[in-house]
Amino acid sequence: MIPSTKSFLFGGLLAAAFLPVHAADATHWKFSFGPGPAPAGSVAVDPHEVYSAAKGYGFEPGSTPLAVARPPGSGFVTGSQPFYFSVALPEGEYQVTVALGDPTAPALTTVKAELRRLELLHVRTAAGELATRTFTVALRRPEFPGGKVRLKPREKSTEVWDWDDKLTLEFCDQRPCVASVEIVPVTDRPTLYLVGDSTMTDQPREPHNSWGQMITSFFGPDIVVSSHAESGESARDFISENRWAKLMSLIKPGDFVIIQFGHNDQHDRGPNPGAYASYSTFLHRYVAETRAHGATLVLVTPMNRLAFDGDTVTNTLGDFPDAMRKVAKDDGVALVDLNAMSKVLYEALGPKGAPAIFAPTPRGPDTTHQGDYGSYELSKCVVRGIRLGVPELAKYLAPDAPQFDPAHPDPVAAFDVPKEKLTTTERPYGN
Repeated sequence: MIPSTKSFLFGGLLAAAFLPVHAADATHWKFSFGPGPAPAGSVAVDPHEVYSAAKGYGFEPGSTPLAVARPPGSGFVTGSQPFYFSVALPEGEYQVTVALGDPTAPALTTVKAELRRLELLHVRTAAGELATRTFTVALRRPEFPGGKVRLKPREKSTEVWDWDDKLTLEFCDQRPCVASVEIVPVTDRPTLYLVGDSTMTDQPREPHNSWGQMITSFFGPDIVVSSHAESGESARDFISENRWAKLMSLIKPGDFVIIQFGHNDQHDRGPNPGAYASYSTFLHRYVAETRAHGATLVLVTPMNRLAFDGDTVTNTLGDFPDAMRKVAKDDGVALVDLNAMSKVLYEALGPKGAPAIFAPTPRGPDTTHQGDYGSYELSKCVVRGIRLGVPELAKYLAPDAPQFDPAHPDPVAAFDVPKEKLTTTERPYGN
């Protein structure tokens, strides 16, 4: 088993830091960056190698990094802008180990996966230090036995990295230095499935983000976080579009499912709509079917929108948060009350500070969808709820996952998760 956190000094130790990989081993991939020959068992990747399906690996177009030569076996790539490395892989779950650092200067590297899922934040290495970090990533395809997920148009364009046949890793920060990437499939650990809407999904472009994209950094490598959330989804839509059937084709005993719906359910035009009608019925169904597979379900109440009456946050979600609380109580399932915590969080920032939670638009803050800072704070709220109410899931949190009190949010000015260079003025589906 590769350790989750490990550091080495440079000087010929790079090759010894990993198990050898043979060309005939189709279940183990290792790539070495920087000019010159690769260590034994690795594939050397030139920074100008653009990804192609025929080759099966390479850097995404427009993100060419700079290769830096150092003593034998210790080259790396770096860049002043984010760069993306992709590897063709089948649907499944993978352990990824990255070696980060520079033998002659300090480095600071952040790693994201697929569509901006934060995996490693600010890995700081001193001159001469090579740090290895391990995390897990789930890859998915729309097809499943007997059906196919009905994708939205954006899932076939700007969001396609969440559904394609490759793993994409992003490297960014003040001075990212990447020496190698190793990928191994895993089948021996539980999966945490995320089910929900635009406030949980992988938002593809700045300035939008979601707490589901941030929470991945707070779990250790002994669990795989697999996001199936999508913008515009309601409890009904997630079933009708075959997303739930897809998840049910993958789930196994010991897994976890986190469900957050409510925003789009307010506009449900299907039969018998309403918080205590179809919404509750669908939630009961999610609970029953998750339990039937030997997995654990956690309900998360929808966070508040940006709506103040004086200094007090007002409820714009009707009966939906209370309806979810009732389902949790009636069915005896764990509840993370993000609705209540978001109220505390927004009010702590006040009417003038709370807009920083939400994505900026030309017309002012988006009152539903979060930006990077807001999604990071809300993910900390969810982690708090998991710690308090879901001990069987809390044990998989990373040792350095922060403690958090929504009444004392992080200063906005101190927030520094690296931003993307890709932006959009297009609003996410849903409200």
